[in-house]
Amino acid sequence: MNPSTVGARVLLDELVRLGLREVVLCPGSRSAPLAYAAHELEAAGRLRLHVRVDERSAAFVALGLAKTSRTPAAVITTSGTAVANLHPAVLEAHHGAVPLLLLTADRPPELRGVGANQATDQPGMYGEHVRLALELETPSDPERQAAAWRTAAARAVAAATGVLGGPGCAGPVHLDLPYRDPLAPSATSSATASPADPAADAASPAIAGRPDGAPWTMLPQPLPVTAGHAVPLAHDSDSLVVIGELPTAGHRAAALEWAAHHGAPVVAEPGPGTSPLVLPHGDLLLTATDWVDAHLPARVVLVGRPTLGRSVPALTRRADLRVEVVTTGEPGASGWADATHTAAAVRPFAALAVAGAGREATPFARTWLDAGARVAAALAAHAAEPDALDGPGVARAIHDALPQGAALFLGSSSVARDVGQLPRVREDVEVVTSRGLAGIDGCVSTAVGLALSRTAPTVAVMGDLTFLHDANGLLIGPEEPRPDLTIVVVDDDGGSIFGTLEYGADELAGPMRRLFTTPTGTDIEVLCAAHGVPATTATSVDELVDLVRRPSAGIRVVRVAVDGAARRASAARVRAVVRDVLAGEG
Repeated sequence: MNPSTVGARVLLDELVRLGLREVVLCPGSRSAPLAYAAHELEAAGRLRLHVRVDERSAAFVALGLAKTSRTPAAVITTSGTAVANLHPAVLEAHHGAVPLLLLTADRPPELRGVGANQATDQPGMYGEHVRLALELETPSDPERQAAAWRTAAARAVAAATGVLGGPGCAGPVHLDLPYRDPLAPSATSSATASPADPAADAASPAIAGRPDGAPWTMLPQPLPVTAGHAVPLAHDSDSLVVIGELPTAGHRAAALEWAAHHGAPVVAEPGPGTSPLVLPHGDLLLTATDWVDAHLPARVVLVGRPTLGRSVPALTRRADLRVEVVTTGEPGASGWADATHTAAAVRPFAALAVAGAGREATPFARTWLDAGARVAAALAAHAAEPDALDGPGVARAIHDALPQGAALFLGSSSVARDVGQLPRVREDVEVVTSRGLAGIDGCVSTAVGLALSRTAPTVAVMGDLTFLHDANGLLIGPEEPRPDLTIVVVDDDGGSIFGTLEYGADELAGPMRRLFTTPTGTDIEVLCAAHGVPATTATSVDELVDLVRRPSAGIRVVRVAVDGAARRASAARVRAVVRDVLAGEG
């Protein structure tokens, strides 16, 4: 058996022993040892293999597979530009604390810097955006090297999952894997090898691995999100809790539990889990600045990174309140989130641990909750016709129609904000966002990976530009596992979110369509047909609701046409309703 084959088999065998169950493979020559090893492991029932032709899409599929499962998924590529194409997903995993393993095949050292084909400097390519970067020794003497390959696998999984520092420290890990010819296993070794025992007749125990499938190095169990020693965050009866983007559902649950324990009202971005103390339309409530002035919190407890709208940053910039930041410890936040530079104190996440009896909602909280309830009632009364297909109407219809236990994946930009306008998110629906960097890149592929990681229904909602930016996510071969996934495309013919910003002002509207909205005129149904994906256009709320309620067999796309030009005026009307219903209070 050639050294490259042994090296790939030993490495993947050890990763599987450490919990790896999903591998996304991109075709390539230099990565052939890894491809054959992954195929053998799938044949043995030890992992599931997904083959993709686009490395960028493949990396986001792996990210989606790991996003809520919190089990590392691996993406395998050949050398050269293939490695660079992983970088967008690396950035999202870095800032979103998603465990991701990057296994990139490479030329051996003697073929670098000498003009060899498809050879570039891969070590260090992702810089500080990975938790760990290792260049493994080129396989040449497996008897000597196998123990190092197995311990490298343990280091990679430990760093990717954050088991030594907490789940907020999870993120991407890069293993650069140089291989020499021959790259393919011999016919004999391919037919007789056992993936559970890469070389049963080898003299080295490190090649065969520990007996009974045990890992070479046993890793600890993951830590609870509030693990560690910290002074508990003190009670303040006039505190407002703001929950932004957090790396895991466990972090969000802990933040909601702390707020409930202290009876504090919560402004929360869409995400998993909810609480009676989450303010209906909390972000919109903050836009009623006169009312906020009259009912200002003494303290804002900021948990996670605010990523939607400008009302939270406007609140934290005020000099007449105290901002205390609770950090998850994720390296992507460079310590803690304080984009307005106003934090008076920073606390570790362990400070949110609670014990003993909780408190009732404080008078301050009841005042804010009452205001939120009145805002919700006013917005319901002033809403567009129930059968109107605008952005918020589509979000409301999909949310209400989702089957129990479904996952709702939100693309970035307008869609996440439309869902944010719902009074509250259902407790029986898991809302999943990809807002580590809040970009539109890779959303189709991430949704595909998310759906592949679940058994319950999955519905993804995204704008047309977000969908088109990652249309290659639909490119799935006929022999590959296919998820049951409904993708709703809110087609406003471009990026209508820019119309709600300063670029949408009348005096700047001239070049806006070309420079910012960027309509493409793409026929989404025809594009889907080219990929063999069924697509339809829903022309009414009832039709949309019926499609969302019916489980999808495979991937299907539902297009909903909305008027993007009306978004700015609609947003202004909503803010006016909020101001009017709270006007005159002091």
